[in-house]
Amino acid sequence: MLSGEKEALRRERVLELHKEGGRITLKRELSALDQFVLDFVPLLEKAGIEYVVVSGYVAIVFGRSRGTEDVDVLIRRPSAAEFHKLWELLEPGFECHNAETAEKALHEYLEAGLALRFSKKGEFIPNMEVKNAAHTLHQYALDNRLELLLNGRKVFISPLELQVAYKLYLGSEKDLEDARFLYQLFKGHLNEKTLHEAAVGLKVEGRLAWLKRRSPK
Repeated sequence: MLSGEKEALRRERVLELHKEGGRITLKRELSALDQFVLDFVPLLEKAGIEYVVVSGYVAIVFGRSRGTEDVDVLIRRPSAAEFHKLWELLEPGFECHNAETAEKALHEYLEAGLALRFSKKGEFIPNMEVKNAAHTLHQYALDNRLELLLNGRKVFISPLELQVAYKLYLGSEKDLEDARFLYQLFKGHLNEKTLHEAAVGLKVEGRLAWLKRRSPK
């Protein structure tokens, strides 16, 4: 799976995946959720804010069949100027659900460790949950993010080893299935040492062993 040449993976739709180093190329029919993400994240880059998409969408984008109402994004702490620029870029098409002004959003939410929720104007879902990277795992995800080219458009996502371990840590049925889906899809292309270290750090070595037992050889 996922050799240097493209392979078609049949699930509910055909996926064409190509993984090489720190970049993954993915071609498939876009969903409304994909388009929402692709409309939002370029505005972070235009504002000069470094970001990484984490959690459920990372499994969904690769074909995991489940719904979600939000997309989780971690950002490297922005300057006031960068955040105000982002706010200006978002205003024409997006709205913030928990702050009316850039000042309130920055000081009462982001800088207080709270997430901001953005959606398209006039809608509530899906929404983008944006939060400052606050601890070591967040920083690791930013420093080691993967470039995903989704139909030629760039999205930065969490390193897959960390994503699998973190989903094992969360431990709900949905999260365990996310971890299993990603592990099986990218098996042979995950760094097993990095995956083990992430599992040790999150104290989920037992769940990782369970995951490996459940995965086809």
